[in-house]
Amino acid sequence: MNRYIEPINDEQRQDVDARTQRAVATASLILQVNLPAITVRFDLRGSAAGMFCARSGERWIRFNPWLFAKDWQRHASDTVLHEVAHYGVHMAYPPRSVRAHGPEWRSLVSQLGGSPAATFDDNLEGVPTRRQRRHRYHCGCQTHWLSSTRHNRVLRRKATYHCVQCGRRLTGPVD
Repeated sequence: MNRYIEPINDEQRQDVDARTQRAVATASLILQVNLPAITVRFDLRGSAAGMFCARSGERWIRFNPWLFAKDWQRHASDTVLHEVAHYGVHMAYPPRSVRAHGPEWRSLVSQLGGSPAATFDDNLEGVPTRRQRRHRYHCGCQTHWLSSTRHNRVLRRKATYHCVQCGRRLTGPVD
């Protein structure tokens, strides 16, 4: 017996692609910038419903077909608008001048008709996910658990993380 739910079908994928391109056209009008049609992929797995990607001058949006299948109504509207807003902000503002879920993004996603919530909380039962090991770090006031991804960024000196409570840099890993 298959322990995973069925991902969205081809017709639903075409619908998501069409919704994405319509939202891109609307965002282009709102921002008054030329936003070319964007490539849509359905190759995202895990707990993220969508992801805007930009690398080497190429831009695309990835969607998680299993999470869309679990809650079609919400993801076909809000997740699409969420990712299109990331694309619009990326194209309209200089690199690194705006925060991922900052006021520019919140304004655009709201104008598109979406919810300016940065994350969602889904039941992941039946959705293919990869569980990462957690690594213990600390700050001035508490213990924090970083995923292997964030832990490796710290080790490679690609990122530093700070406590939202006390503002201190996280140090570790603590054994």
